[in-house]
Amino acid sequence: MSNPRLFLSAGEASGDHYGAELIAALRPALPDASFFGLGGREMEHAGMDRVARAEDVAHMGITEVVRHIPRIYASYRRLVNSIRTRRPQTAVLIDFPEVNLRLARELKALGVPVIYFVSPQLWAWKRYRIRWVQQRVDRMMVIFPFEEAFYRAYDVDANFVGHPLAELPLPAVSREDYAREHRLDPSCRWVALLPGSRRKEIRSNLTTMLQAAAQLHPANDYEFLLPVASTLDTEWIREQAAPWMSRLSLRLVDDAREALFHARASVVASGTATVQAAVIGNPFVVVYRVSPLTFWLAKHLVRYSPEIWPSAQTDESGNPPIGMVNLIAGRRIVPELIQRQFTAANIAAAFTPLLGDTPQRARMMTDLAELRGRLRSRTGAIGQVASAVLDQLGLP
Repeated sequence: MSNPRLFLSAGEASGDHYGAELIAALRPALPDASFFGLGGREMEHAGMDRVARAEDVAHMGITEVVRHIPRIYASYRRLVNSIRTRRPQTAVLIDFPEVNLRLARELKALGVPVIYFVSPQLWAWKRYRIRWVQQRVDRMMVIFPFEEAFYRAYDVDANFVGHPLAELPLPAVSREDYAREHRLDPSCRWVALLPGSRRKEIRSNLTTMLQAAAQLHPANDYEFLLPVASTLDTEWIREQAAPWMSRLSLRLVDDAREALFHARASVVASGTATVQAAVIGNPFVVVYRVSPLTFWLAKHLVRYSPEIWPSAQTDESGNPPIGMVNLIAGRRIVPELIQRQFTAANIAAAFTPLLGDTPQRARMMTDLAELRGRLRSRTGAIGQVASAVLDQLGLP
């Protein structure tokens, strides 16, 4: 197969990164392959023809999605038309189940093999979608250890491939070089603030994070790092943060991993960034906020499988954990501040013990190191997905 066509779909910053890595991994074996579909800037730079942009469809929550239905639907129709016109030989769908499980239906109707990388969280809610996976997905490549057994119980061909973030080497840039590049004082303690990869998340999370940062700032011991996700516009982020830039010695940076590696601790919106912080070994606090309606619905719909999290184990507000790090560990190893608990005062209170040489900080770093080991596989996750693609194409 000299010029295979591959359809890829990723709608969020983490998926965009994995998709770009997958394209790079496939290039040596498929130098003349063409890649097209849904993705962010990283996938475009890796050589994918973006039929639809991740920036246009990455919206969180039920009420938030409703407001953007026309744009999302237009992007979806372009993707479906491209599949029907270009007829790919295989497809890799990365996370983003609201769109990708529907694209899987279109692909299977045309006889296109579907590899799904980064599982939908069906073990938490919308378990009826297992039927969709059974019907539409040829291979499910999962990145959390408990997911393989969950899917295999439903006769889905699933394999734990390890988490790509757990396989990456630690950033090589020295503290001095990093300080010079971003105009930081290496004698200060640096704090990373990761409010999310979508505009709605930034609007919901950033101001409260900055208010909490201001409570740490008067001693002038801190400088703050704000990584900008690839799915966001840097100038727009700069506008949102402008009132705080000089007041907090706030720096916008373009690499979350480097920021987490050099920061003393971090405040992280629930999502893939929590796993980034965990595998780097950076102590952190998880925060999470969506619209009241979205949260009310999620609280009544989410039901973790008992082997993942016992239903009786909730916090003082009756919430089970939402941070993936706590779910993987099977216990709460990092603090979570959800909805009304997510206030500047609560962040500062939970965060302060992580900044000093305290028993809380030491215990969390030990827990994170143990979790990092559980997320690693003997062979790389991206390499295993690339091998699955080559298998579907009938290539060695």
